[in-house]
Amino acid sequence: MTSEPTGPTVHAIHVAKATRLPMRTVDRVEVEAGKGIVGDRYHGTKHRHVTVQSLSTLAEAAEVYGAGVPAHLTRRNLTLDHGTVPREPGALIRVGPVLLQVVRVAAPCKLLDDTIGPGAHHAMRHRGGSVCRVLEGGAVVVGDPVDLDPPDQLA
Repeated sequence: MTSEPTGPTVHAIHVAKATRLPMRTVDRVEVEAGKGIVGDRYHGTKHRHVTVQSLSTLAEAAEVYGAGVPAHLTRRNLTLDHGTVPREPGALIRVGPVLLQVVRVAAPCKLLDDTIGPGAHHAMRHRGGSVCRVLEGGAVVVGDPVDLDPPDQLA
């Protein structure tokens, strides 16, 4: 008998080849240490390698907004099925084999009012997830376990 994971898992993965292109939903991505998600618009940037959000905070935003907030329209790469994504710079997140380090809070873009609807930007305020850099790469697949408080492995 195998036990089901009790921690969060990867619910959805979204990437876009360029800044203004729509996000594509994929089941698997390759993540490179120091670079980010292969094929995503931020691959190779200095610190903005991967963005992470949670369905828990999207549900909070939906309550404020008064309607659903689709994960792909927030333009975040990884959406977790539940949990609170760390926001403190330096916090670590383990996603399957990948180790991420929080750089900063991911502030919602004002364009959310155009893509989701008027008021979406306000509803996502303080609920936009986190921007992370990749410390250890690997493949991330929908369903991978996520540890939002892994042991400090940087020592």
